[in-house]
Amino acid sequence: MGFDFDYMLGLMPILLKYLSTTMEMACWGMVFALILSVVLANIRVFQIPVLNQISQLYISFFRGTPLLVQLFLLYYGLPQIFPILVGLDAFSAAVIGLTLHFAAYMAESIRAAIIGIDRSQMEASLSVGMTVPQAMRRVILPQATRVALPSLMNYFIDMIKSTSLAFTLGVAEIMAKAQMEASSSFRFFEAFLAVALIYWGVVLILTRIQTWAETKLNKAYVR
Repeated sequence: MGFDFDYMLGLMPILLKYLSTTMEMACWGMVFALILSVVLANIRVFQIPVLNQISQLYISFFRGTPLLVQLFLLYYGLPQIFPILVGLDAFSAAVIGLTLHFAAYMAESIRAAIIGIDRSQMEASLSVGMTVPQAMRRVILPQATRVALPSLMNYFIDMIKSTSLAFTLGVAEIMAKAQMEASSSFRFFEAFLAVALIYWGVVLILTRIQTWAETKLNKAYVR
């Protein structure tokens, strides 16, 4: 069989219907991962006893093992040990897996961004009567956001692409639908090329958003 361009075009609208599931997984994963990574980064920056060691172990494990293995452990393995997790649906398991995996990477990026802010910023904040949490929230973290934004956006893009692994848990997202269409028609090249183009289009849009956000955040620093 030769390449069927019309089949690929006809498949696009079908796949796009499942893009919302992919983006929903990625967006929820990013929100939760961002919250968790900020907590982990602050624990690492302030070297909080016990919690610092636990966070280092957490980061080491989730950075040192494949995401697919983590998803399988979470969805298939943990319910054997914790029966309460038996009712965990595949979508929630995928979101939790993405959250835990990418939070480990994002925490290090945020930690590096915080450390990169001059110490005089914290000292100046404390000198005017701010507490450490207030200084972090009002002065340090806003500046660290500008530094960490490019890497955080890259992780979000990577997370969107990593949602393709959710089909191994049975989540009916865009990659799962492409797999089903390819299996039924035996036109694997057209199906997977279509899904690749959709992913690429999403990434191009996010790249433009990243460029806009960086420009906006850097306005105050341009002379």
